[in-house]
Amino acid sequence: MVSIAKVIVDVPTMQTNKPYSYSIPAEFNDQIQPGMRVEVPFGQGARKVQGFVVEITQSTDYTGSLKAISGLMDLTSVLNEEMLILGREMAEKTFSFQITCYQTMLPAVLRAKYEKKIRVVDDIPEELYFELFKGRNELSWDEAVERDLLPALLELKKKEAVEVVYTVRNQAKTKKRRMVQADLSFEQLEDEKIGLGKRAPKQRLLLELLQSLNDHSISVEEITKTTSLSSTILREGQKKKWLSFFEEEIYRDPFKDQEFKKTSAFTLNHSQQQALEPILQAVENKESEVFLLKGITGSGKTEIYLQTIAETLKKGQSALMLVPEIALTPQMVNSFKGRFGEAVAVLHSGLSVGEKYDEWRKIEKGEAKVVVGARSSIFAPVENIGVIIIDEEHEGTYKQDENPRYHARNVAIWRANYHHCPVILGSATPSLESRARAQKKVYTLLELPERVNQRELPEVEIIDMREEVKEGNRSSFSLLLQEKIKDRIAKKEQIVLLLNRRGYSSFVMCRDCGFVLPCPNCDISLTLHMDTKTMKCHYCGHEENIPRTCPSCKSHKIRYYGTGTQKIEEELAKVLPTAKVIRMDVDTTRKKGAHERLLSAFGNGEADILLGTQMIAKGLDFPNITLVGVLNADTSLGLPDFRASERTFQLLTQVSGRAGRAELTGEVIVQTFNPEHYAIQLAQQHDYDTFYQMEMRLRHRGNYPPYYFTILITTSHEEELKAAKKMQEIIQFIKPDLKPETIVLGPTPKAVARVNNRYYYQTIIKYKNEPVLFTKLQELLNQSQKEMTKGLQIAIDSEPMHFI
Repeated sequence: MVSIAKVIVDVPTMQTNKPYSYSIPAEFNDQIQPGMRVEVPFGQGARKVQGFVVEITQSTDYTGSLKAISGLMDLTSVLNEEMLILGREMAEKTFSFQITCYQTMLPAVLRAKYEKKIRVVDDIPEELYFELFKGRNELSWDEAVERDLLPALLELKKKEAVEVVYTVRNQAKTKKRRMVQADLSFEQLEDEKIGLGKRAPKQRLLLELLQSLNDHSISVEEITKTTSLSSTILREGQKKKWLSFFEEEIYRDPFKDQEFKKTSAFTLNHSQQQALEPILQAVENKESEVFLLKGITGSGKTEIYLQTIAETLKKGQSALMLVPEIALTPQMVNSFKGRFGEAVAVLHSGLSVGEKYDEWRKIEKGEAKVVVGARSSIFAPVENIGVIIIDEEHEGTYKQDENPRYHARNVAIWRANYHHCPVILGSATPSLESRARAQKKVYTLLELPERVNQRELPEVEIIDMREEVKEGNRSSFSLLLQEKIKDRIAKKEQIVLLLNRRGYSSFVMCRDCGFVLPCPNCDISLTLHMDTKTMKCHYCGHEENIPRTCPSCKSHKIRYYGTGTQKIEEELAKVLPTAKVIRMDVDTTRKKGAHERLLSAFGNGEADILLGTQMIAKGLDFPNITLVGVLNADTSLGLPDFRASERTFQLLTQVSGRAGRAELTGEVIVQTFNPEHYAIQLAQQHDYDTFYQMEMRLRHRGNYPPYYFTILITTSHEEELKAAKKMQEIIQFIKPDLKPETIVLGPTPKAVARVNNRYYYQTIIKYKNEPVLFTKLQELLNQSQKEMTKGLQIAIDSEPMHFI
């Protein structure tokens, strides 16, 4: 009986969540597994597309003649059963297609254009080895397909005798080392030795080395390092057919040059112990409970994570740990590698494609039991998970901005239910949604109200910058902050300065005619960057030279307005010429390993001041920081977003927590033009609970989350009229089925209406319970696909993090 594979196909012009049925050719029967990628014919003609096998069955509803799978892309499943189920559910919840979800789960190396090779990794019968590999150690995938070897290779893959190696074209090559193996038996090598007599001592030494290998191999590097044998002697041995060379792939280790100081578990204080006990109980009982660990900055949340993971490892289970920013990863990696050593794999965008792939394979093979990484690590192929941890759970970076628009927290809870294990959501300033769920007992609230070293939280002083301007101080630094910085430098203590805006100035304006240099592709002004001496658009990447005269009126009175991190660095050099400054923003951390280098330099005392954007606001733990300065607390307060106050409070609380974490007392200076604002006042008092109550009242009054669910629908097109018209049609399509109490805001142009020469319109739907809404939106997506191939874009974002 012919087996049938249900395949989700990748057809960019007409995607669907419906799997298509294909017959499995006889040579692949019993070999193809769910989770493998295959090549299949689709539509008219000889068009071939790739797809994921999601099910193997013996029957189909299709009444016509089934097409057969034309080829395999893998010898083994790249997605396990858990990921296949998760992909189906994600597609439904995020208004995307299963194929997109499945591709998102794979490391970049498996999504890019790559070359594949099949490599021998274990003993194969000699006859078969020469038949398939012709005496080589690997062969290309194309050659295997051409010679019709895949069925035989599938059998060998089942026995783990071969593996598939991916090499990304022009990106990553698999890292290899040259190896030596003996080609003669011990006795034959002994005969060769006798034949040498007393001459040729180096060749005799080589023969003895080959005898000692005992059917194993050794790297050329190791031979030349540990013996007096040279490459010339080894080549001589090859000519005499004593030995042969082969290439062996080795994992790229992004941390090979780093030494991690071994640490052991700290004694927990009473609050930590109380928080840890229910978590360990859930681990022991295999309960998928969600814990919200609300601990003030410096209260020892990381130690609770480490001790929980240690218990899961004792039980033979794995652990997943997510952090929101690459900047946090180096310090988290230090903590985790120091405690768990080689059991830790790290996944984040700062690694090269090859390093990421090697880490992914270590996880897949079960060699790494602890995974630390950013958002996409939630899809790591970890088996038998014992705990999932999301640090700084309130961070918006856990939500993906593109399809599929998933939130890592929701995926974590789904995976925890699948594995029957707890989730820990940690934060000093939990999101209002999470805190509200804890209040309703959906999550279990655990609190750490004190710092581990019994130190007080740093004192926060608010500076009204309106008064500074009245006093004639027009610099970015209040007089008090300047004084405090000089004092700390004199004491050899360190300072963190936060300005949530990169670049030199916000915009360039002509003082004669008021002309502001715009981006030609977007409705936004260009930002001055002095390091590259250019004007840049932070939306589309457009770049042009700094104008010397006004492009509109030809006046020479061009001036720079606003402040960016580069300009602050320049100002600091004038105010404090002896201070050593490290600037950390998107521009200085583009290169691989830059985050780590800059943070290490600061941690080693190579700079007095760490100046940066919000990436320095959280998670950093340096004992010598005693002063934190927030240069403009109002940056995000003025944004037309209902979460503006929450984000400001969180940022100020997080950055304040960088000061006074060890023996030295910390102090925080917050500069603002809105000193009376409740978010700034309550951040000064470190009073999360009052902020939560006040913000919840405002959200209730405005009908916003967590009292209402929200969906953001966006249309875009190169012609503004088409984007606006489509949005109007969407509202007319959905609105008749909505309940009267559901609120529809829009359609309106987005705050930045044109980006990269596309016009954007949006509508926000706020609802409490809409049984048919999701079905209608899925219907809308399917119906709009033809228009989407002609340049229209429609995005549906459930529970968006940003509305502008």
